[in-house]
Amino acid sequence: MDTSENSARAVAAIARIDAVPTLLKVLCEITGMRVALVARVTDKTWTACAVKDEAHFGLRPGMEFQVNTTLCFDSQASRAPIVIEHASANPRYYDHEAPKRYQIESYVSVPIIRANGGYFGNLSAIDPRPAQVAEPRILSMFTEFAALIASQLDHQSLQAQEHRALLDERAAGELREQFIAILGHDLRNPLHAVYASGDMLERRLIDPQSLALVSRIKTSARRMSALIDDVLDFARGRLGGGIGLELTEVENINTGLTTVVQELRDAQPECEIISHLGVNRAVRCDLGRLQQVASNLLANALTHGLPESPVKITAKADENDLVLEVWNAGEPIPPESLGKIFEPFWRHSVSRSRNGLGLGLHICSQIVRAHAGQITVFSTKESGTRFTVRLPLRVQTVQLPRDAAPSVDKRTPADQSTLAA
Repeated sequence: MDTSENSARAVAAIARIDAVPTLLKVLCEITGMRVALVARVTDKTWTACAVKDEAHFGLRPGMEFQVNTTLCFDSQASRAPIVIEHASANPRYYDHEAPKRYQIESYVSVPIIRANGGYFGNLSAIDPRPAQVAEPRILSMFTEFAALIASQLDHQSLQAQEHRALLDERAAGELREQFIAILGHDLRNPLHAVYASGDMLERRLIDPQSLALVSRIKTSARRMSALIDDVLDFARGRLGGGIGLELTEVENINTGLTTVVQELRDAQPECEIISHLGVNRAVRCDLGRLQQVASNLLANALTHGLPESPVKITAKADENDLVLEVWNAGEPIPPESLGKIFEPFWRHSVSRSRNGLGLGLHICSQIVRAHAGQITVFSTKESGTRFTVRLPLRVQTVQLPRDAAPSVDKRTPADQSTLAA
């Protein structure tokens, strides 16, 4: 839409091009014409953006005219230069409204075309006297100068986009920090108070019905805390610079994994977890994050596996990697869904449960990637579902592309060593 605000922006954009006054001066000197200008031209208006006026036409930046009363109207329609040496003697322009109205005899105008094909306006020179301006070198000079102005306008647009992107990034950074602060402090503190109060009541109450209610409160508080942890990790990984690690040399990683297994056994005593933890060497890793991976994978297996079937976890070290595997029996993940299970907020359709946000497996994949490792999944009705995590024993953390997807194991069951065996 053509508005005075747009016209003012166009005038300001041309004013920011330091070379324009020099270009207009050179055009006047080479052609002998006394007025040179840059005009923004739209479907309705002609606006002077920069003017060198030695003929006292009275033109100045910001002046506007109806475009159909100017010669630029013809150039706008054809996007071609117009060169007139003697308008009153020109068979095409002797009766044109613009030369007669503004007493123009000589006129040169070249369109200013942006890189995207957009038409900005014209670079022009005019004079009430005839001038010999039909030489190819003069038209070539106008064309080159118009291209230079278009290039500078494109550069300004790019700078403006980069500036807006920088402001957006800063705003996103501030929003991210506020978001994480709310989750990490404003929600956690009252949640801790709820859990602590439930713990205190549990020690004092003896009525079974009341104890059951308190147990439900504590369980819900733990679930809410886990949800907050997941959202925090997702926010740091997705909105920030990835999930951070604190790497240490862990001499006995079996102990840390055993703690995870025991916590889940305590939380779900009706479920059977079989563990074979036989890592016989030190592992450089973030133990807390690795425990988080094991906990999420086990919880996922307990949720989606057959209720009467055990869940199995193994850990070992081969020549190059720490290998952690979690297996469960049950309905397989559909083949068309295997490539999506590590995406945030995704749950596969065979799940009996809709608890949680669907972030657990995504966060597992982010932690594994931060360790420069790999997580894969293999799922069939005959062999069950197995998640395999491989972490290099001498990990060097890397910043991987956000769109790098975890692997899906597509080998046949015969090609694989079956954890359930």
